[in-house]
Amino acid sequence: MNLKMKIKKGDQVIVLSGDDKGKKGEVIKAMPKEGKVVVQGVNLVKRHTKASQASAGGIITKEAPLAVSKVAICTADGKPSKVGYTVKDGKKARVARKSGEVID
Repeated sequence: MNLKMKIKKGDQVIVLSGDDKGKKGEVIKAMPKEGKVVVQGVNLVKRHTKASQASAGGIITKEAPLAVSKVAICTADGKPSKVGYTVKDGKKARVARKSGEVID
């Protein structure tokens, strides 16, 4: 896949489609090679784990990766926006296309 991802770890995003449509959360992990992101509290799955010395085992609920095309940056007013780039004072910055506000 290896596409240029405009969403990074720590960004506030909103889910655009699927079972979790409309949910907001922070990006925990970005995987640009797969074109996926892991968002806190979104796309929860249950895993049955065997007990080991490190953990007690049982049924664990955790976040699964989500396609980056299904999420968008959340602006200050809580609406989704695409990400653009602008150069100011020789520095490249990410901006929300809807409002024009700097994301970083």
